[in-house]
Amino acid sequence: GDILEFYFGLTAEYLFQNCDNAVEDTLVRALRSSHLTDSHIFSCSTSHILDTMVKVKARVNRFGHIGHQITRAAFNSGKVDIVAISDPFTGLNYMVYVFQCGSTHGKFHGTVKAENGKLVINGNLITIFQERDPTKIKWDNADAEYIWVSTGVFTTTEKAGAHLQQGAKRVIISTPSADAPMFMMGVNHKKYENSLKIIAIASCTTNFLASLAKLIHDNFGIVEGLMTTTHTITATQKTVDGPSRKLWCDGHGALQIIIPASTGAAKAVGKVIPEMNGKITSMAFRVPTTNVSVMHLTCHLEKPAKYDDIKKVVKQASEALKGILDYTEHHVVSSSFNSDTHSSTFNDGAGIALNDHFVKLISCYDNAFGYNNRAVDLMAHMASKK
Repeated sequence: GDILEFYFGLTAEYLFQNCDNAVEDTLVRALRSSHLTDSHIFSCSTSHILDTMVKVKARVNRFGHIGHQITRAAFNSGKVDIVAISDPFTGLNYMVYVFQCGSTHGKFHGTVKAENGKLVINGNLITIFQERDPTKIKWDNADAEYIWVSTGVFTTTEKAGAHLQQGAKRVIISTPSADAPMFMMGVNHKKYENSLKIIAIASCTTNFLASLAKLIHDNFGIVEGLMTTTHTITATQKTVDGPSRKLWCDGHGALQIIIPASTGAAKAVGKVIPEMNGKITSMAFRVPTTNVSVMHLTCHLEKPAKYDDIKKVVKQASEALKGILDYTEHHVVSSSFNSDTHSSTFNDGAGIALNDHFVKLISCYDNAFGYNNRAVDLMAHMASKK
């Protein structure tokens, strides 16, 4: 009984760690015909995700909100060494100032200073470039292979590929990309191949949605779904009424309004999980808060399931996907997740079910912090594939 299941589980975990994707799919089908539960299988296939990572040296292109947060995530986790930063718009002394204490995530618990033209964080020297043209950035002088592109401009393989001309070996785009393959930890990271030079990690909302949607689809089947994210203020909005060239609603004072907005999260999920392509669409409401968003995933399920059954599956998966997906039974509010490093946290008491086929699931995520921690994990995972 229990002893047999224990050793069977260990054997399954070994096989998951040493097989390719096609073999893994076959193994899952075989194990489902055995006495092991789906949650046990899921645990076998994912328990090694964060245990096989290799520390890498990386460079950040653009030290704005996202560039600042991935640098902080890298130093907090210790999985990635940031050795260079390029930003034509931000001076070295201002980098020190903004990194020391952020408005949203507070004080950096370490040392930050400028010394001999370099940014020094916790004693680590970071080379600073201030070139706007990526072909002129001498990345190879900084002894690092991975480039994190958070400009919002170089989002295609052609544009991001300019970084490869000056010594970069891998480029990770911090937005959804029209043509670069997209990978997300806990979703499709195992499909990454070392031959790929340029990839994208999509958006914070996509990372959150994909991890939960894949779990629900694998266990219950999603016939169709609608996702709405109650999203914080974004940089495109105005603090007071003013002209907006892109969307007129963005011209209103952000702290006084709730506005509908588009999001490409569901479309990106369809690229990452092909079997879900066309089954989910999405939108956003931007609300007057500065951090932490809430996702509402409304699903028509193929297999009937009580809401308690869904909660059980998500809770078991959160134990297997530690650091990526979390689960809470507490009476939480959005600020409870400020600086939370998970992709998202499932709120078991907030969801509802109309019947066994129609449910609304609720999960929370720190927009930038959870997202950038997954980016750090992804770079480390990529390095382990060399």
